[in-house]
Amino acid sequence: MRKFLLLLSLLLLPMALSGQVDTLRMGYSVRGTVTDAVSGRPLEAVHVSIPDRHHATVTNADGEFIIKSDNPFREVVFSHLGYRTYRQAAATGNLRIRMLPESISLEEASIISGSPYEIVQAALARVRDNFSDHPELLECFYRETIRKRNRYTYISEAVSRIYKTAYTGGGVFRDRTALEKSRVLLSQRRTDTLSIKIQGGPTQAVTFDVVKNPDILFEPEEWEGYALEMGQPAYIGDRLQFVVHFRPGPERCDWARYFGTLYIDRELLSFTRIEMSLDMSDVNKAIRMLLVRKPLSLRFTPKELSVVINYRLQDGKSRLEYFRSTMRFNCDWRKRLFATSYTAVNELVVTDVREPAVPISRADQFRTSDILSDKAAEFMDPDFWKDYNIIEPTESLEHAIGRLRKGR
Repeated sequence: MRKFLLLLSLLLLPMALSGQVDTLRMGYSVRGTVTDAVSGRPLEAVHVSIPDRHHATVTNADGEFIIKSDNPFREVVFSHLGYRTYRQAAATGNLRIRMLPESISLEEASIISGSPYEIVQAALARVRDNFSDHPELLECFYRETIRKRNRYTYISEAVSRIYKTAYTGGGVFRDRTALEKSRVLLSQRRTDTLSIKIQGGPTQAVTFDVVKNPDILFEPEEWEGYALEMGQPAYIGDRLQFVVHFRPGPERCDWARYFGTLYIDRELLSFTRIEMSLDMSDVNKAIRMLLVRKPLSLRFTPKELSVVINYRLQDGKSRLEYFRSTMRFNCDWRKRLFATSYTAVNELVVTDVREPAVPISRADQFRTSDILSDKAAEFMDPDFWKDYNIIEPTESLEHAIGRLRKGR
């Protein structure tokens, strides 16, 4: 369960597929840009939602978003780590949202103290109370991209369903993922003969749901090998969070462990956000956790694996909201002088909650060993994403889509 799987193989890539996203034909939609009110910089991964509904998305790297619904809505809510929750009336045209940083002002009697181990243990003990006690069927938008140096060579997108059993026991082993529709764009350059294939696709968000899958991080014997310390408290939306930093302790371990930060709701002791980065100090340990297969003459050197998982509190219960992983690595053939750098990014946002929570059959299940690029079909329909909320492509991604379609 500790593996984040990457599959490398050598082959000539097929022709580029599919068309560009069209997000303007939904009956009711609002789009806009979110920036920091002080600096003016775009804010990425801001959660955008419609009150009293399950429709949601996040902003892209340019701070842009579009949120859609089958029914009219009056208001849009924006929340982000370290910023005040912002509410804006829905309107036509582009919204310009300026979010204010949330200052921390605590009375002397409210100063946060205590053992970080006790806070984490208390949060783990309350998972059954704070997270869903019944199955849920989540609709998600998922995107994975690969860049060779600064140039995109692969873009794949999918609408998926995640069936999540209750957090009251049983782990993630009965959670399942299925694809509804997907598409892929691949580089046609002859020089892009190295195909990097990522196993698991949207199931990675299930595997890395560490609150429900404690084997990755919170296994009791392993957690004792971490060093914890309290950080400065922070707001996520309007809720104050304990901030606990963790890092591997000095004890030896047979596998690579993680550095990271836990954000725990101060009132409910519920996990709100988890940031993790794999320890790369022992490259061989990292390779064993990341790499499944590669050509014999290819050298693979991992540089980074970082993961962010957000949980959202709604109706008194928390659920998975957003997942993002970033992997950086170098590849070089043994007879070549210089290595080539690659960056793979996987991103998933829960865009809706479906009723009833019908389990996904084994026949429809997307497995951890499956590869999205091998399953995605060719779609030229300009209304491909019409009925779904998505993460808007950034300007650079829009440009990459155009280049890949032209084979440049």
